[in-house]
Amino acid sequence: MKTLLASTLLAAGLFAAAGSVQAAECGKVSIAEMNWDSASIAAHIDRLILEKGYGCTVTLVPGDTMSTFTSMKETGKPDVAPELWVNAVRTQLNAAIAKGRLFQLAPLLADGGVEGWWIPKFLADEHPEIKTVADALKQPQLFPAQDNPEKSAVYNCPAGWSCQVSTANLFRALKADELNFELVDTGSAAGLDASIAKAFETKTGWLGYYWAPTALLGKYEMTKLSFGIEHDKAEWDACTAVPDCPNPKVNSFPTSDVFTIVTEAFVKKAAVAMDYMSARSWDNGTVSKVLAWKAENTATSEDAAKHFLATYPDMWTGWVSPEVADKIKAAL
Repeated sequence: MKTLLASTLLAAGLFAAAGSVQAAECGKVSIAEMNWDSASIAAHIDRLILEKGYGCTVTLVPGDTMSTFTSMKETGKPDVAPELWVNAVRTQLNAAIAKGRLFQLAPLLADGGVEGWWIPKFLADEHPEIKTVADALKQPQLFPAQDNPEKSAVYNCPAGWSCQVSTANLFRALKADELNFELVDTGSAAGLDASIAKAFETKTGWLGYYWAPTALLGKYEMTKLSFGIEHDKAEWDACTAVPDCPNPKVNSFPTSDVFTIVTEAFVKKAAVAMDYMSARSWDNGTVSKVLAWKAENTATSEDAAKHFLATYPDMWTGWVSPEVADKIKAAL
């Protein structure tokens, strides 16, 4: 927390110093377009706002979490990583922040990257007594397995993902098998999505692992259940995330911190845009709806960014000054 505060204060100082000259031009800015949809759309939103609102000349460059972070830390390029999942690089990021090389700005995902066990919202509305995973497991009749109605089902994370291990351990910790549940391997993300789609088509209960933000949650309303306990990182690292841990305990999934990271050079040369970069933040519900629109319309990330700007002006105009907002609206 101290490191983040120092980063914010130093960025503000550099912003004020550069802003004092009232540079009319933002300059050339490079933005990492990460190789997943939400980050790609965020990069295009940044490009449109920086170009149309602040006069920047923006280049998008391909990226992913590790290669982009390493390049920013070591070479100062690209200038911006709009959606960096910082848990994976936290120690190195803190060191780079302490040296003034990188700056952590707004949390792009206001509620973080979320994982957990979910049920359809229509079922949660019909059964308000179900607040936790344990509550759901007490009513196995509500969650019939799609391929075996005599059993109840918890649908697992896609094969090969780390969440497959944690979900399996939590299933054992909760002794769900003793309540007639089986852990269903859907084989892939597509298989998991299909099982949820089928539950909504047939208005049948569904219980299992999922994450946000995603296009699917923008299409189907789901409710994340509590595990009734705070996340225990030590237990998670020692057992929950370890394959076939012999004595797993009930735990909660961690929330992933997702921030915008910029370089020292960006803070100086693009000071005119720091008000925007320091304020830009959107919630998982909005992201999921934009992702769903992109999927349903077979659209590009640029299309989705323009759709967001056209559909959610009440959100993004709060990130910029009225003058900048007018420039962007005129350019759409």
